[in-house]
Amino acid sequence: MLTCDDYLSPKTLDEAFDAMERHRGGSRLVAGATDILPWAREGRAGDVHIPVLIDIAGIPELNVREIGADKVRLGAATRFQRFIDDKALMAALPALPFCAVWFADDQIRESATIGGNLVNASPAADGTPAVLVHDGAVVLASRRAGKIERRRVTVADFMQGPGKSVLGDGEILIEVECAALPKHGGAFEKVGHRRSLVISTVCVAALVERDAAGERLSDVRLAVGGVGPVPRRMDKIEAALKSRRLSNDLLEEAAGTAADLVASRTRQEYRREVVQGFVLRALVNASRRAGACEKLITREIEARYA
Repeated sequence: MLTCDDYLSPKTLDEAFDAMERHRGGSRLVAGATDILPWAREGRAGDVHIPVLIDIAGIPELNVREIGADKVRLGAATRFQRFIDDKALMAALPALPFCAVWFADDQIRESATIGGNLVNASPAADGTPAVLVHDGAVVLASRRAGKIERRRVTVADFMQGPGKSVLGDGEILIEVECAALPKHGGAFEKVGHRRSLVISTVCVAALVERDAAGERLSDVRLAVGGVGPVPRRMDKIEAALKSRRLSNDLLEEAAGTAADLVASRTRQEYRREVVQGFVLRALVNASRRAGACEKLITREIEARYA
């Protein structure tokens, strides 16, 4: 059970920092709060009492969305539902809509925030692989001598281990930056212990850009979660695929090496098998969505990952 004595909803960053300073050591920031109740449920954290909950989701700066030619700036309180119903956002960040579809149900997507998903630093967070393939970075804010200071950290460097990040004491994650990649095809694959509202056992995000003829992969981006202490990019597989001519054999060969990334302490054999199938399926779907030449990826390959 989760209990608290007070619930605050600051309207500015300064008000949030004021509340954090007043209640130092006895408060917790939330923005959507879709993870805190499961965490506090009996069997995970037991009974949890937090004297003061500080809900920062209503701060305007944390709800800004700016789409530029090369970069997308997302306020940390951007809800996952926006990746499904904001067409401009969907076009600029082609991996996120497929991730969001898998992200629980409509009600939770309207509450769950991209910043909250990242700041929890879960090895199985759905949003992290999708942000990683978009070269994601976070902006962290702190207040020193009355002045708000900001620092930028790549998402790859932000995650330090299960539940651990470089977020410092007194800092707030206020923004997520992603590369705008409207010419890429996106894909996201996920499996867990049950079909609904599931925590990932394995999840894979992919982005693919093809050449003008649709026969080669000019850019490939892959990231995996749930198979190690932190979600990570699949750099070696990406490098092995770039500029190569598309074929069933090429994609299957690349997927076959993905099993080596599994570093989880449990269900290793299962994860090794799943991650290979997911990488293959994600590459096939992302390539097709990017407009790759259909004759180069035949329907036979679907039987190999079904």
